[in-house]
Amino acid sequence: MSNPYPAHPGVPPQPYYPQPPRKKKVWPWVLGAFALAVLALFGGCVALISSAADEVTKAEESRAVAAPAGTEVRDGKFGFTVTKVDPPVQTVGDNEYLRKTAQGEFVLVYVDVANTSTVAQHYFGSNQKLIDDQGREFANDTSAEMNVNDQLSAEINPGNKISMVLVFDVPVGTVAAAVEFHDSAFSDGARVALK
Repeated sequence: MSNPYPAHPGVPPQPYYPQPPRKKKVWPWVLGAFALAVLALFGGCVALISSAADEVTKAEESRAVAAPAGTEVRDGKFGFTVTKVDPPVQTVGDNEYLRKTAQGEFVLVYVDVANTSTVAQHYFGSNQKLIDDQGREFANDTSAEMNVNDQLSAEINPGNKISMVLVFDVPVGTVAAAVEFHDSAFSDGARVALK
């Protein structure tokens, strides 16, 4: 290829070497887009976590207010009424094969469960919790509960009511402060004071 520029007088012509086209740097754009995506994701996560924390706080505040025993509290499709609390016992059950001895002692809470909705709902004793005066949560002992109830769970039709006994295995000397009732494992719950 000949030189497109004319030679200057007295200067020998130089060979022409065209420069390769400049490569555009793509990585700054990719890096910038990635950084924006990370910031957007982070901002979304912060907003989601903040919203979830607010909901948890509201649920905890509503559960912290406990109704007195004998008062019906509602959670989801159920109304719960504590009718009696027995003094602690070491064992439950008359059947020698099903009898259960507590690791500490058993607290027995008698409750009426009413379906307050317009559709059938399944009740599970395992969804209920005992709260002591230190704020500790205790799970319902379903294997011990087999000794004091005809069934561990039941489908309750609208307007119907069942009576159940909840059994909690707690350390000796525990002061039972409240029961937290749940329509399901994922509901907010409602508390009834036991003292």
